[in-house]
Amino acid sequence: MTSTSGTATSGRLPLPRLLAFSLGSIPAYMLITMTGVYLPPFYAGKMGVTLSVIGATIGLLRLTDLGLDVALGWLMDKTRTPMGRYRPWFLLGLPVLWLSVYKVFNPPANPDTTYLFAWYILLYVAYSLLVLGHSAWAATISGKYHERSRMFGWMLGVGVCGSSFLGLLPKLTHGRLTPADPAAIPTVGWIIMAVATVAVIVPLLAAPERSTPLATKERTTLNDYFAVITNPSMARLVAADLFLILGPGSSAPIYLFFFREAKGFSPADVSVLLIPYGAAGILAAPIWAKIAQRFGKHRTVQAAGVCYAIFQTILMLVPAKLFWPTFASMFSVGFCAAAFIVLIRAMVADVADELRLTTGQERSGVLYALVTLTQKLGSSLAVIIIYPILDLFHYVAKPGYHNTPHAIWGLEMCYVFAPIILVVVGSTCLVGYKLDAKRQTEIRDALEELEARDYAAGTEVLGGPGENIAARAS
Repeated sequence: MTSTSGTATSGRLPLPRLLAFSLGSIPAYMLITMTGVYLPPFYAGKMGVTLSVIGATIGLLRLTDLGLDVALGWLMDKTRTPMGRYRPWFLLGLPVLWLSVYKVFNPPANPDTTYLFAWYILLYVAYSLLVLGHSAWAATISGKYHERSRMFGWMLGVGVCGSSFLGLLPKLTHGRLTPADPAAIPTVGWIIMAVATVAVIVPLLAAPERSTPLATKERTTLNDYFAVITNPSMARLVAADLFLILGPGSSAPIYLFFFREAKGFSPADVSVLLIPYGAAGILAAPIWAKIAQRFGKHRTVQAAGVCYAIFQTILMLVPAKLFWPTFASMFSVGFCAAAFIVLIRAMVADVADELRLTTGQERSGVLYALVTLTQKLGSSLAVIIIYPILDLFHYVAKPGYHNTPHAIWGLEMCYVFAPIILVVVGSTCLVGYKLDAKRQTEIRDALEELEARDYAAGTEVLGGPGENIAARAS
């Protein structure tokens, strides 16, 4: 079935449909929050091992599935179904999430590394299916430089809003359910499964998948993938994304320790203080998108990196046990960090257009696999690096253990200054980036000219019955 709706042709989703589409980001952001903040300490306590061991274990299993993302991206780009290329894979992520969340959030009394490896990897598979499917699908909806910033901005805002619900659980349940409490982890898992069910089905009903008619080559060669990896714009984005993920990510595995012991907050307050960090993205995403329209995406990312360094330092200077100043500081840091995810993902969609023009093939799946890979690599390196450093300072993660001032000082240094250094490096990677609004407009004009040659065949919107019969430009 071919649709000729205004939405399809303009590539701009009306706000209500964009909000419904953006719900698809919520499961992934919930998994990021749990795997980055709550599950490592949970398993460290469950397995009764040192931070170095749990860090190496979780880091290694994250590294194990890095190649999976590129393989999935390749398969997605090759897929042809009545639903489109990417929507079926996004839907497939739901049952995989059900099984993996159940197993990871309900471990046996004494889980071993085999159990951890098997089910954690499946959890990362679910994450990859959801993120790759949703992001590549979003890139097909619009080809406009600034519209992509708008779309990915709302996707981030809705995603972090949904994940912030986890931080609100202590207040909503009057302290009976706190993600920082190991006893609450199984219940949190059931909540994630329920929310994910709604958050996957609604986008499928709300948004189409726009076909990409231009495809001059049927056969893919190694040179095609070499072109993806060596594309100058993509190489800079991958490097920048790795460090911009690794920066904030390096504080996530020690978040509970830092705010409990260095800042003196209760477990309930620790959970609540995640809310401003995540919820800042709701306000930040459209603001950063607007700023990017004025100054360009890569320059805006660089400016956000400088602001992140400033507000992360201010967070360190806020005295212990001052809730509202700490709340405001967390909001400011989260506001700056939101720019990294929103704008880098929007820039990847621009690179997809550039490659489609130069190679004649759709590569959105592989491109988003590369930035999903950097996200996994960054989070795994964060655990591998930070936990052993805490061990060097003789920091002990057991509940109720009184660490020495020296150990607390090491914790503070890891939490505050490691992210600053890494974010500055990531921002520097974008110096000299060339794919700006002017260049992307030229690319889109060239693509539209080529596609117009066979425009009589129409531009199909894949969202219901029928198959992709979009014309191929010769």
